[in-house]
Amino acid sequence: MARSPVPERRPEWPEELDVERLLGEGWRPTPFREFILKIHSRCNLACDYCYMYEMADQSWRSQPRRMARVTVERVAERIAEHARAHGRDRVDIVLHGGEPLLVGVEHLRHTAQSLRKACEPDVEVHLRMQTNGVLIDPHFLDLFEEFGIRVGVSIDGAPADHDRHRTRANGRGTHAEVRAGIERLNARHGHLLAGLLATIDLESDPVTTYEHLLDYGPPGVDFLLPHGNWDEPPPGWSPTEPRYGAWMAAVFDRWYGAPERETNIRMFNEIIRLVLGGSSRTESVGLSPAALVVVETDGSIEQVDSLKSAFEGATRTPLHTFTHPFDDALYLPSVAARQIGARALSPTCTACPLSRVCGGGLYPHRYASGSGFLNPSVYCADLYHLIAHIQRTVAADVARIRKGQ
Repeated sequence: MARSPVPERRPEWPEELDVERLLGEGWRPTPFREFILKIHSRCNLACDYCYMYEMADQSWRSQPRRMARVTVERVAERIAEHARAHGRDRVDIVLHGGEPLLVGVEHLRHTAQSLRKACEPDVEVHLRMQTNGVLIDPHFLDLFEEFGIRVGVSIDGAPADHDRHRTRANGRGTHAEVRAGIERLNARHGHLLAGLLATIDLESDPVTTYEHLLDYGPPGVDFLLPHGNWDEPPPGWSPTEPRYGAWMAAVFDRWYGAPERETNIRMFNEIIRLVLGGSSRTESVGLSPAALVVVETDGSIEQVDSLKSAFEGATRTPLHTFTHPFDDALYLPSVAARQIGARALSPTCTACPLSRVCGGGLYPHRYASGSGFLNPSVYCADLYHLIAHIQRTVAADVARIRKGQ
């Protein structure tokens, strides 16, 4: 019996985006200014919501555990090449994973030295790291100080809330270890704490979560919406009830209403900038071009790694730092799509009065099989609720200021 032919996979947006046509219309790519280096592909925790290990893309299994020294050196050369070609006198480099501290002190030192050697003196290197915090010890602290590495730490709030998801493989919570790591950092090198990153959990009280994070004296806090999309909605999600939007609005009211600014919350700062007519400086809201790129542990050039939450292979490109400059990535349809502003929005988004502020939401959250990323964010109702709430609050303050004048 003859087998039925396997249906051909339909291209999903933006696979057929015509970059040549965009160039002919006058569009030009924005050079990369932020480079995310996956210096270790494994992790010592087993967080149940992690996009790297628990969601659609499982490519970490085939990656080398650690970025080899020769790869580090090649990546450093490519970053310097890209910056100089586009007249950039500064680059931001984020050391990431997995858990980046698993590389060890000496390998981390070699990485920092290689990046500085390739770029300086004409290109200033600003190093950051995102870590789960449990491995921070005096040896790493000395290294952070030596190279000015600013450190972001992931912590989801009070002990019970954090330990609900951020555990060891045996299920043991890690809040006490993370807290100890942050306290070690603050005790000796508090100026190197870049901020805290917390993933929103609807089971957690928003104000309690925020106030717990304030205990660490962070210069900034990033609240992240759990990664999800139209095929795999986030936990507790509702298509009509803005549960995540209401959670964030409660934090906003506590933050905005404080007698003095206690910390910065990037999403709120950016939305305020946008409703006042400014432009965004982050990929989560607004229409500014995304100017960041990821390098995997094997040296391959990839898109932002949160796309791993969408489908297997969503981050891949055909490019590798040993054979291609970063410039080549700028002309890929998948990269250009995140730099063309309103032209990348779905019809639903372009008809929305808040589209300039929302910008369609975080790109990975727009995915739906069949249509690709040409959709509103799965958090559309939540973002509308939050932005409208902030807009009303700020407008009332502006009106009071004008009345006082």
